Amino acid sequence: MALTDDAIDKIKTMIVDGELAPGSRLPKEEILAEQLGLSRNSLREAVRALTAMRILITRQGDGTYVSSLEPHLLLESLSFAADVSQGQTALQLLQVRRLLEPQATGLAAALLKPKDLQELRNILDRSRTVTTVEEFVAHDTAFHLRIVEAVGNPVLSMLLQVLSTRTQRVRIVRGSKTRHALDNAHHDHEQILNALQSRDALLAVSAATVHITAVEQWLAASLTDTRSRDVEEGPPRCPFRQSR
Repeated sequence: MALTDDAIDKIKTMIVDGELAPGSRLPKEEILAEQLGLSRNSLREAVRALTAMRILITRQGDGTYVSSLEPHLLLESLSFAADVSQGQTALQLLQVRRLLEPQATGLAAALLKPKDLQELRNILDRSRTVTTVEEFVAHDTAFHLRIVEAVGNPVLSMLLQVLSTRTQRVRIVRGSKTRHALDNAHHDHEQILNALQSRDALLAVSAATVHITAVEQWLAASLTDTRSRDVEEGPPRCPFRQSR
């Protein structure tokens, strides 16, 4: 792994130093391996890892290229980390979302066009007719994403998607008292939309903050309850130990 890490660092250095520009093709494997003082196996492992990070892209039959390196593209690789995050890590992601998304919502208040506001209205109306948590989360994701997209910053849009993926949202809603959680979410969404329709940036920031904070507080409370139960129950008994 150390050799692969070394190979990754060397290719990254070439990109940072401008030897490999965005969109440029990497030299042939044997030439690049010799140039970097690497084995071809180490180079292949490094290319695979950098491809997974979206730093490199492989075109079948054509070669390997440096990607566009646009930040929102590179952030996509973080989505998996958010998908599998649980416990304290999931809470920390929500805290970062709370710091960013309300401000984006406030900015959107002056930028959303009438057709955008109507689209948001339609999304909320459809969200009230769903029959599954997954369907609700799909509409919830679309609602928040549409608002953030109005800001016109693809890096911000991608970062907020990473901070709260659909998988993570489904897990949170299912872990709560679902009916109560959905009713609260509907109410919060209406408050956000009302503020946007009024072009009231401060109210939009406040409504979005209340909405995200409620989810954050529920998750924090659930973590506290879990820790309390673990302390009360103590360590699990070995199933093979016999009582005397």
